[in-house]
Amino acid sequence: MSLQLSTRARVGILLVLGLALSLSIALAAGLGASGAAGNVPPPPTARPTDLGASLITQRTYPSLSYGIQAFLWWNQTTRPRDLELVRLMRFDYVKQIFDWNDIRADANQPYNWEHADAVVKEVQYRKLKLIARIGKPPHWALTPADPQSPYDLKALATFCHDLAARYKGQIAGYQVWNEPNLAREWQGHPPNPAGYVAMLRACYTAIKEADPNAVVISAGLATTGTYSPIAMPDEQFLTEMYRAGFAAYYDVLGLHAPGYKSPPEMPPDDPSLDGNRWMSFRHVEDMRAIQVANGDGKKQIAILEVGWTTDTRDKIKDPNDPGGKLIDNPYRWHAVTDDQQAEYLVRAYEYAAQHWRPWVGLMVTIYLPDVGWTQDDEEYWWAIGLPGYNFYGRRAFTDLADMARYTDDQFIPARKPGTLTTPLPAPK
Repeated sequence: MSLQLSTRARVGILLVLGLALSLSIALAAGLGASGAAGNVPPPPTARPTDLGASLITQRTYPSLSYGIQAFLWWNQTTRPRDLELVRLMRFDYVKQIFDWNDIRADANQPYNWEHADAVVKEVQYRKLKLIARIGKPPHWALTPADPQSPYDLKALATFCHDLAARYKGQIAGYQVWNEPNLAREWQGHPPNPAGYVAMLRACYTAIKEADPNAVVISAGLATTGTYSPIAMPDEQFLTEMYRAGFAAYYDVLGLHAPGYKSPPEMPPDDPSLDGNRWMSFRHVEDMRAIQVANGDGKKQIAILEVGWTTDTRDKIKDPNDPGGKLIDNPYRWHAVTDDQQAEYLVRAYEYAAQHWRPWVGLMVTIYLPDVGWTQDDEEYWWAIGLPGYNFYGRRAFTDLADMARYTDDQFIPARKPGTLTTPLPAPK
């Protein structure tokens, strides 16, 4: 295995990459760029003007806390390398998917903690902090006939309890599910805010029983303006979550914040967006306004996915066709250039630092790539490096690594390009 980091001169010639924020999934499902299908409930008419410091009493994470999502589970060869990349970026948090199915695929067999233990141990050795995203239930825990709860919540609570008990004090946050406002994350049933709150309540209560100091982050919501049986706008979903008692069952509000085609500073009401506020990175402010309007402004937000895709392909393989039929690329309309991806990511952190502290705590970039991704994987086109055993960072990697940091009252100046920390050896 070799590790090769790009210089600024090299990154300009690297292949374009990146991973599809599932927030684009509504488009992949054929809903169109306008997001104007069905009867869309109106957004809140009165948006609070005070979204920030005067309201925060629960400072769960330093603001800003810098994180990135990685794929550490299966490959013990690239796991230490990727965690060293996180350290070289001077990021403190790494997010990893902890799929329920990967830990207990068979209800008649005990838990298989092998990979989870290895991830937790390696993250600790590298002196990083771990965010665990809980998802992907095993087949035996599905209840497909019940649209209210297509998962066995009692079994989920047991898993969440046992996970938190095993890693008590070792995981910095548990993200409970991902994008439940899409039918694909709800076993094909229409999105159900009250059903998700019931799921969250089961997992939250179990985690707190096992580890009272654990931090529970609600699922990141897909940003979409489409209201249909397969998707619900994130604003509407969050509003209805609060009506279902959401406030009692989370510590930090999880959101997604892609920029789509827009630069990060663009306001959600910019005329170029034609009313589609969700196409703006600053749509986070709309979601914060809902949190504040529901009397929950004391709690922080974690932006669990932020990124820009560079996927300019004309055609892609249909993910639902085993034969790999080519279809029009539903992501191309919001693709940016390699240079724009890098610039927008850095500017997104700068904007959040200047305007969203302390109510945004953690902010997570997508992605360090999975070693096995190819250009046929939509995920490939959001990443900040090329997949494979020889890692090549794109410009976004080096620019994020070198950018200035703002964390609470501490300012860390931008790093001189090419300056790297000393990698740690593998633990003995």
